Amino acid sequence: MFKPKGIVIPVVTPIDDEGKFLEDEYKKLLQYFIDNGIHGVFPFGTSGEFYAFDNGFYRHVLEVTAEFARGKMDIYAGANHITPKGAIELANIAEEIKVDALSVLTPMFVSQTQKELEIYYRKIADATSLPIVIYNNKPKTNVGVDPATIKELAKVENIIAIKDSTGDMTNAEEYIRLTRDNPNFCVLMGRDTLIYAGLWYGAAGAITSCGNIAPRIAVDIYENFVNKNYDAALEAQFKLSALRIATNMGSFPVVIKEALNMIGYKVGKCAEPIQPLTQEQRDKLTAVMKEIGLLK
Repeated sequence: MFKPKGIVIPVVTPIDDEGKFLEDEYKKLLQYFIDNGIHGVFPFGTSGEFYAFDNGFYRHVLEVTAEFARGKMDIYAGANHITPKGAIELANIAEEIKVDALSVLTPMFVSQTQKELEIYYRKIADATSLPIVIYNNKPKTNVGVDPATIKELAKVENIIAIKDSTGDMTNAEEYIRLTRDNPNFCVLMGRDTLIYAGLWYGAAGAITSCGNIAPRIAVDIYENFVNKNYDAALEAQFKLSALRIATNMGSFPVVIKEALNMIGYKVGKCAEPIQPLTQEQRDKLTAVMKEIGLLK
């Protein structure tokens, strides 16, 4: 069974002003990740604005990703929907393209009970042979997956991990503690400021939005930690944390896209209704990127 590890990038989706996919820019971004030692790429996460695109667009981007990156990085695909039926439709497309794993966000808008969440994930797992990473982003969806629920879902053969984007280290610790005897299940950190802390607890790696901009810094956290160069890992974490905190300006993921444009990756704007940063915000972002060595 596939086992997640290392630094995975929830890649942004480059689009022009009409919303058309910028395939060449996307490939340049994938190469940037490969050149900097990234372990996996993840189209159609929150950073990839999954909510803005139809299934045809979804299929095309996954096909491009598979053609370019297969064998060079692990390939994850977001399969996010309010209903299990909608998530399964996306899972079927991803399965046809033969990605390595799915990431499935908790359903949005509907305030499910823990039992309903368990049924949701079991139904999707039954409908696909792909390994599934549960994606808990309670700050965005207002729905969280409790550690006790994860303990039960971790027993499902093809539910292999959870990405924790809550920013709650106690929550992540409980995921790890309650599943630590299950060798087929792992926890991935989803809050960029907590990668170093998560690795100490036993997380397998991280899915990091700021890795879009600074893949080498993100990889340095993980590789230095694995090699027991803890001071260097912590220093890299401090750099990435400064960048992550800067993403609180504007509506997510506008800072990620604007930063990429600044360093030469012309990924375009965010899908409407998200608007560009103000000049004041852009100046603050420039200062942070200079401070951590991404801009001269």
